[in-house]
Amino acid sequence: MNNLMIDIETLGTKPGSVIASIGAVFFNPATGETGAEFEVLISVEASKKLGLTTDAATVAWWDKQSKNAQQQLQGSLSPELAMDDFLQFVISHCERDKVKAWGNGASFDPVLIEAAFDKCNQRYEVSVEAPFKYWNIRDVRTLVDLGREIGFDPKRDMPFDGVPHSALADAKHQAKYVSAIWQALLGR
Repeated sequence: MNNLMIDIETLGTKPGSVIASIGAVFFNPATGETGAEFEVLISVEASKKLGLTTDAATVAWWDKQSKNAQQQLQGSLSPELAMDDFLQFVISHCERDKVKAWGNGASFDPVLIEAAFDKCNQRYEVSVEAPFKYWNIRDVRTLVDLGREIGFDPKRDMPFDGVPHSALADAKHQAKYVSAIWQALLGR
């Protein structure tokens, strides 16, 4: 499998924002099969010390979420170790040049992850790239729009398993509905 659904929970919406958690799952959109899973909770304080930022609107949004969802903000792993763990997870399951990284917005999840890798690299004066190439970034939102055009609205039609705003639960749910739309579009 080379399709990787990624979901991040953040304390901001721009590149350079604190990433509190990363969830990812390999999947095959043609069959709906899922594979290896990854989740890491990252220290917000260590992220701020690294120079990653928060924004008041996102922090206020988190204050309105469930206690279970807010646990995504309780990580203890440094962003440097989290990014390395994520990199090792991805490259242990797929060649970097072949990973198709899906995000709920091509300009959100993958871009914020790339910015976090850049921040970690600056601290240690290394050059470790995110475990995917820009030409292999895929957009969940675009596929959702196509699904709605053919009468399938995953936010309305597909039940959610798990805790909303848990990075891994969100990634698995997104992989599930991307696969359903993919199959519907291809007539399978």
